[in-house]
Amino acid sequence: MNTAQPVRNAEDLYRFKEYYRVTCPNKRNYLLVVMGLNTALRISDILKLQWDDVYDFGRQRYKEHLSITEQKTDKNSLIFMNHNVREALMEYRQSLAEQGRVIEAGDFLFENSREKEHPISRIQAFRIIKKVAEACQLDGVISCHSLRKTFGYHAWQQGIKPALLMNIYNHSSFQVTVRYLGIEQDDRDNIFRDIDL
Repeated sequence: MNTAQPVRNAEDLYRFKEYYRVTCPNKRNYLLVVMGLNTALRISDILKLQWDDVYDFGRQRYKEHLSITEQKTDKNSLIFMNHNVREALMEYRQSLAEQGRVIEAGDFLFENSREKEHPISRIQAFRIIKKVAEACQLDGVISCHSLRKTFGYHAWQQGIKPALLMNIYNHSSFQVTVRYLGIEQDDRDNIFRDIDL
């Protein structure tokens, strides 16, 4: 089976997240990884984001929430942008300013360097994620969808209620969510190992 897997191990996740920030600096790619990990959005929804989705140009400040209509489900979502997302946005915007770039409201966050009126392609996003997965020597199938799954997997590990995750992912049952998050026998074994009755 060639299904995208979440990044389960906390150390691997840290190295994965920091790759484009420290190891191979690229503020745009770092933002892509951080947004994927912290918003649980599909890559198609992330790539279509424009600056006015995340930044209030009138008030000159970053918005607290993303308000989008998800492409696949056509459902409206209001997603809180946590400090990781806002810091990555600030770092990226600062790097663009240092390059002399003037950002306009309708500019894509992840604009194509050759065609500014378009975002990078899904294939390019896949290459960005694949490169960091290979550099971090992660096992399993790691793709753009792994970012979305990693969010849910770690939320589940931190005790987030299954009903909330089902709602975030728009799943019809908990079994679908469990399968989606890649909860494996090792996770089940750890529960039995940690129970000491």
